Amino acid sequence: MKPAIARAEAPAAAPRADPRSATRYSLLFAVSFVHVLNDMMQSVIVAIYPLLKGEFDLGFFQIGIITLTFQLTASLLQPVVGMVTDRRPLPYSLPVGMCFTLSGLLLLSVAPSYPVLLAAVALIGCGSSVFHPESSRVARMASGGRFGFAQSVFQIGGNVGQALGPLLAAAIVLALGRSHVGWFGLAALLAIVILLQVGRWYARHIDDRVRKREPGDQPPLPAPVIRRTIGVLLVLMFSKFFYLASINSYYEFYLMHRFGLTAHAAANLLGVFLFAVAAGTLVGGPLGDRIGRRRVIWFSILGAAPFTLALPYVGLGWTVALSIVIGMVLASAFPAIIVYAQDMLTNRIGMVSGLFYGFSFGLGGIGAAVLGVVADRFGIVFVYQVCAFLPLLGVLAVLLPDVRPPGYRKPAPPTPAPTAAVQGTRAAPG
Repeated sequence: MKPAIARAEAPAAAPRADPRSATRYSLLFAVSFVHVLNDMMQSVIVAIYPLLKGEFDLGFFQIGIITLTFQLTASLLQPVVGMVTDRRPLPYSLPVGMCFTLSGLLLLSVAPSYPVLLAAVALIGCGSSVFHPESSRVARMASGGRFGFAQSVFQIGGNVGQALGPLLAAAIVLALGRSHVGWFGLAALLAIVILLQVGRWYARHIDDRVRKREPGDQPPLPAPVIRRTIGVLLVLMFSKFFYLASINSYYEFYLMHRFGLTAHAAANLLGVFLFAVAAGTLVGGPLGDRIGRRRVIWFSILGAAPFTLALPYVGLGWTVALSIVIGMVLASAFPAIIVYAQDMLTNRIGMVSGLFYGFSFGLGGIGAAVLGVVADRFGIVFVYQVCAFLPLLGVLAVLLPDVRPPGYRKPAPPTPAPTAAVQGTRAAPG
């Protein structure tokens, strides 16, 4: 009986390794910094629209086709790239993808005609379609189990890049001419050098991802439940990114129309909102690691509803304050949603990452176009009165199952007090 008791107690006494000790901060910050460079280069396209419109004598429809070309290549190709790399790891696809971005930037700086301009934008979109799913995978591999934290660090780079791009484009391209877009190629070259190092690390750790799969790498729920849950997450993404599109594209016009602000003042307040979005992104992932991603998703979507419903009816001071709260709360959802979906399909990390990043790209473009039509027809204030109801879709989070990260184990029940005979055995010397 004594050996049996010893064997029963051994597993409970064995300490579990802390996955956080393996977090690769250098890798996380590397992919986050490249995310800054990548999204900065992408945002140059939108920032130079006035220049392109005048130089090529474009109409608004042709400007829309430029946006559509970028969104199609950047969003639709992302899940395809993810599916391919799920089946066959391609560690050096990241620097290769950045070469597409570099080629697109150089072509954009010298494009002699509108069709060549579209080809340049498509190349930049192709580079983005490789970067996002594969970098998200690397962030998860380097997380040491802190999946939400890793996604937040990765995503904050994109927020910073989107804010920097228009500023640099205004200072360089709009001031000096379209040919100076080529200077952004230096950022692409720096990104390629960094991604070569990331690719080497990725190549050395392919075994950890492919050849040493654990039972946790299999989907934790039946396929019908997974499909339904992914559908719910996409609806929640729709509510989040459609509302954010109303702010990103039309917040300045709303402030100028409703409160009579100058364009400069409105642009500064948009910057305040974007800073709040960055802060929310940084908080959302670690908070999901701590209290659970389902709770963060529930709070971040539905929790924004009271503030969005109030925003169209308050004064300037409260509008700014509410926009800060809305930006932080809504942005905290994205890292939690990405990691939640990855936890459901750990054997399809690339496909899941590409699907959700691509969906966010597509929703941003479609949302801006649709809301622009609404604003032309009914006015800019009406846009915010209607979009205010979108976060109410967050109630669908009640349909999300409780998904635990790979390797999660419920706490062991308390060990019963040992009998007197066992105590005597333990106390005996030798």
